[in-house]
Amino acid sequence: METGVRKLPIGIQSFENIRRRDFVYVDKTAFVYEMATMGIPYFLSRPRRFGKSLLLSTFEAYFEGKKELFKGLAIERLESEWLQYPVLHLDLNAEKYTSPERLEYILSNNLTQWEELYGKGEDEKTLPARFMGVIRRANEKTGMQVVVLVDEYDKPLLQALNNEELLGAYRDTLKSFYGVLKSADRYLRFVFLTGVTKFAHVSVFSDLNQLSDISMVPRFSQICGITFEELKNNFEPEIKALAETNSLSYEGALDRLERMYDGYHFSENTVGIFNPFSVLNALQYSRFDSYWFQTGTPTFLVDVLKKSEYDLRTLIDGVEAPSSVFTEYRVEVMNPVPLLYQSGYLTLKEFDDRFRLYRLGFPNEEVKYGFLSFIAPFYTAVTDDEKGFYVGKFVQELETCNVDAFMNRLQAFFADFPYELNAKTERHYQVVFYIVFKLMGQFCDVEVRSAKGRADAVVKTADYIYVFEFKLDGTVEEALRQIDEKGYLIPYQSEGRQLVKVGASFSKEERNIADWKIQMS
Repeated sequence: METGVRKLPIGIQSFENIRRRDFVYVDKTAFVYEMATMGIPYFLSRPRRFGKSLLLSTFEAYFEGKKELFKGLAIERLESEWLQYPVLHLDLNAEKYTSPERLEYILSNNLTQWEELYGKGEDEKTLPARFMGVIRRANEKTGMQVVVLVDEYDKPLLQALNNEELLGAYRDTLKSFYGVLKSADRYLRFVFLTGVTKFAHVSVFSDLNQLSDISMVPRFSQICGITFEELKNNFEPEIKALAETNSLSYEGALDRLERMYDGYHFSENTVGIFNPFSVLNALQYSRFDSYWFQTGTPTFLVDVLKKSEYDLRTLIDGVEAPSSVFTEYRVEVMNPVPLLYQSGYLTLKEFDDRFRLYRLGFPNEEVKYGFLSFIAPFYTAVTDDEKGFYVGKFVQELETCNVDAFMNRLQAFFADFPYELNAKTERHYQVVFYIVFKLMGQFCDVEVRSAKGRADAVVKTADYIYVFEFKLDGTVEEALRQIDEKGYLIPYQSEGRQLVKVGASFSKEERNIADWKIQMS
C-alpha cells in the first residue's frame, strides 16, 4: 500500500476489526445509543451490501462493553456505564440453504456454540426449545438480560422464492424459532433483526408482532449508508484523488458520485443516501464502475417479473404505490414492486401526502443501467456477453448516421425470443424496444415514449436528432406520415442539428422488424 493511502472498509463487516486496524469509519454510533436506550425489539430492512452486518457488529461491541473501540465517536460522550451483556449473534448471510435440513443444521450449530457457554437442558430437543433454554440460562448465569442480534433473517426465504414446498418448510422453521423471542421477553435486554425483505406478518413474523419496524422511520433513514455530508466530511482525500485520476474538478467528481451511487431514500422528505459498497469502491480505486450490481445476480427478481407479466416500461419510468405495497412482501401476490424496492433496485422518489402515494424509481445510474443491462438477455436474443458490444455499436452507428446498420443490429434483438414474455407479441416487442433505447441513454440523450402524442423514440447525438416511429403490422409509409402529421419534429427544429425520420414496421408473424425507411429533414 502506498504511503498516505487510507484504508477503506470495503467488505469489512466487523466493527472491532475496523477500529483496531484503523479503517476509515463513518460514525453511526449515535443511532446505536438511541436504539439501545429505548430497548425495544427492532426490525430493519435494507438492500444487500448496505452496512446491515456492520451495524449489528457495532451493537455487539457496544453491548459487550468494549468501550475502547468507541474512543472519539459520538457514543463515547453519551454512554457512561458500559455494561456487559450476553450477546447471541445469529448470522444467516454466508450460507447456501438447499434443504430444510441445511437450515436446521445452521441453526443447531449456532445453538451448540451458545450452549457451550451457557449450558443445555437434557429435555430440550427442538430448535425453539433449545433457543429458549439458552436465552434463559444466559440470563441466569450472567445476571444480565440477553441481547439477540439476527443478521439477514430472511436469507433462506429469498433463496427459496421459486420453490413453494421449500419456502413453506423454511417459513415454518423460522416462524417457530423467531417466535421464541416473544415468549422470552422477560430475559431480553435488546433484540434487533435485519434483512432485505419484510415477509408478511401472516408468515414469519406472526408470532413476533412486537417488533418495531424502523425501515421507513425518518429519523433512522441514515442509519445505514452514507449521506452527502458524510461523504464530504470523511473522504475528502479520496474524492480529490478520484477527481485527479478522472480529469475532473472536485465538484465534478462529487456530481458524478451522486449520479452513480446516491439517490436512495428510505422515508419521505429525507436526504439521499449513497450505496456504501459502491461509493467506497469508487473512492478506493479512483474508478467509476458498477460495483454493487456486480456482487449479486438477482435471478429471483427476473423470475418474479416473468411470472407477474409486469410491464417493464412502467417499472423503468417509475411506478406509483401505496405505502402498504412495500412495507412487507407476500410471496403469494405476484407483484414485483415490493421486492424490487426492498432489494434496492427501486427507491422512494416522490411522496403525495394527500393520497399517501409514493413514486418509486431507480435510485441512480449504476442501478438503472445495471438492471437494464442484466435483464436484456432474458428478454432478447442477445446474450449477456454481447449486450455491451451491441449497445455501444448502436450509439456509434447513429453518431455516424449509419441508420441501416443500426436497424440491422436492432433486428438481432428480436431474432429468437428465449421464452414467451407474454402471449401478446406486441407487449414483448415493445419491452425489448424500450430496453434497447433506455440502455443507449448511458451514452447519448434518448427519449422513449411514455405518453401519447410523442414519437416512439428520439435519439440525440452531437450532429443528428433521430425520430423513430414503429408500426405493428403497419407500413413504413404510415409510420413516416404519422411523424409529419403529429408534428413530432417540431420541438427539435431549432436545435441546429440534422433531423432524421425513421419509419419502421414490425411483423407479428415474423416477430421482428420487417422493413424501415429513412428520410432526412
